[in-house]
Amino acid sequence: MKPVLTLGVLLALSSAAAQTCQGRVITHALGVTCVPRTPQRVVVLDAGPLDTAIALGIKPIGAVGKSAADNEFVTYLKDRTQGVANVGVIQQPNLEKILALKPDLILSAKIRHGELYPQLSRIAPTVMTESVGATWRSDLLLWGDALGRKAQAQTLLNQFRVKAKRIGQRQRQVSVSVVRFLPQQTRIMHRASFIGTVLDEAGLTRPASQRVNDFAAYVSAEGIPQMDGTFLFYTSFGDPKTTTQNEMLKHPLWQTLVAVKAGRAIAVDDDYWMTGTGILAANRVLDDLAKTLK
Repeated sequence: MKPVLTLGVLLALSSAAAQTCQGRVITHALGVTCVPRTPQRVVVLDAGPLDTAIALGIKPIGAVGKSAADNEFVTYLKDRTQGVANVGVIQQPNLEKILALKPDLILSAKIRHGELYPQLSRIAPTVMTESVGATWRSDLLLWGDALGRKAQAQTLLNQFRVKAKRIGQRQRQVSVSVVRFLPQQTRIMHRASFIGTVLDEAGLTRPASQRVNDFAAYVSAEGIPQMDGTFLFYTSFGDPKTTTQNEMLKHPLWQTLVAVKAGRAIAVDDDYWMTGTGILAANRVLDDLAKTLK
């Protein structure tokens, strides 16, 4: 069983690190790390820290692709990731490629790469958030702190919240449903997800079955009635032909949904509605909502 770092232990470690650190001391999910005052060679091991770094004006030297099936960076950042080295995929970063880049800071999350933390820390100072997705707002601030731009990260978050409330205030009479199609799996997204928190920030109402403080419901075709809302947004992870999308959209129950019959079942980009989990992705979602919820 791994030891739990109590607040007292973290404070003691932080104090000790501060005495020897020539940069800045960051307390994170896996301990205390001395990072450069101004990191220059940053490697990111998930879409969230990639989104965060670019939002804060820092172009990483290396990043991971989305999955073994799609070893590319999220498409909404394509124009801003030219020249960034690919160092594997989220599920399996390539440590040799990371080492060869000589980074001075690595950003990730415990839930993704906690087991790799010792190896990554030997390559470069490594800062990890506890989780990803629904925690994206606090993740933004921690990664922003590690990058030396916490104040800028807070400003971006404040601006997002103002924008979200402005959009949501115009749409109090609608309910918003969100569904994600994956290979052999269909998810109805709940509140404790990235997209759930974005909708919550906007104050948008969810269908009764989706007002649940967990990640998602995993359903078969019989669960299609739970997908209904005034508006139904759906995404597909990768090629829709490899997911459950075609099966669901052709099912007789899909045609009975109020949103479908009213022409308000709308396909949206999985990369920023689901995968991106960062401030840039969240703002892109708001843009979609502003154009659609009329």
